Amino acid sequence: MAAPKLVLLVKFKSTLPHDEVVEVVHSRADAFRALPGLTQKYYLCDQATGEYAGLYFWDGPESFAEFRDSALRATIAQAYQVEGEPRIEVFDVLTPLRAGTHV
Repeated sequence: MAAPKLVLLVKFKSTLPHDEVVEVVHSRADAFRALPGLTQKYYLCDQATGEYAGLYFWDGPESFAEFRDSALRATIAQAYQVEGEPRIEVFDVLTPLRAGTHV
């Protein structure tokens, strides 16, 4: 598999207790596994700030755009009971550290 071309970082705080956030992660994982072009996703938690994050690796901007406009993306804030507005950052991948490897 080729290295990702685009990385998406979504950070947020949730009104849910930590164990419920973990349950939501597991309950929705198959829907994310089925997304075309999503080569990997890491579910993250910053214990110090109480923030959660999703780090997505996409095979290209077209796949990301399809996800961005999808019903699945539209349900994220509700599913995680996001507090306020999530922080969303999109990055083009310049080059991987190790050629021939992927996330």
